[in-house]
Amino acid sequence: LRIVPDGWTLAEFEAGQFAVIGLPGASPRYLYSESEGTVPDPDKMIRRAYSIASSSVNKEFIEFYITLVGSGALTPRIFALQQGDPIYLSPKITGMFTMSKVPEDKNLVLISTGTGLAPYMSMLRSALPGDGKRRFSVIHGARHSWELGYRSELITIERICPNVDYFTIISRPDSEKIKWGGFTGYVQDIWTRGHLAETWGYDPTPDNTHVFLCGNPKMIDDVCVILGRDGFKEHTKKEPGEIHFERYW
Repeated sequence: LRIVPDGWTLAEFEAGQFAVIGLPGASPRYLYSESEGTVPDPDKMIRRAYSIASSSVNKEFIEFYITLVGSGALTPRIFALQQGDPIYLSPKITGMFTMSKVPEDKNLVLISTGTGLAPYMSMLRSALPGDGKRRFSVIHGARHSWELGYRSELITIERICPNVDYFTIISRPDSEKIKWGGFTGYVQDIWTRGHLAETWGYDPTPDNTHVFLCGNPKMIDDVCVILGRDGFKEHTKKEPGEIHFERYW
């Protein structure tokens, strides 16, 4: 979803932050969505926060990576929009899930499931190709290959930027219409199987790497346990660490 400001300028933001978008309850729903359990007030705005996927440098539009939740309140209305239709965008953009606390010489491992990839797209689009001091390794997991958003763009980025690695992994390869030749399992398997070390030529450690986690809370919990065994610590305001995460529900 791309939103273009009409008569005003987009707010400044850092890659990794989020904005609130919304539509009135009276807005039509997508034809193939499920029925609502509770019909919202038609005069009230339905608002949700979404991570920004576009570059922080781009001022022409703001982009979001959104998947349809058939029984949801907002996404079926978003999917019913036509080009040029109005939508609410909050003037304020906020969030702490940014690269600002990461030293410039530390590698970044960006792990996500589903639409949790969005803030990483903003980071890559904002930082590259100028940031050649560190490696960016994107690990994106989904159930099926067709759920791997931005795949073509990330393959292109990996080809033209020698400091970028892109790993995809799916958990339900038997459902693929065309045989899947890539990794199978879950995002944490890329780490535990040593694929990063094999690609880099050395092990990712707390001394040389920070890890970002975004998406399914269960994935975040599981990966944090694995990283903890390898000496990584959660980053907090009181105690700096190498693990940064944002849960999507």
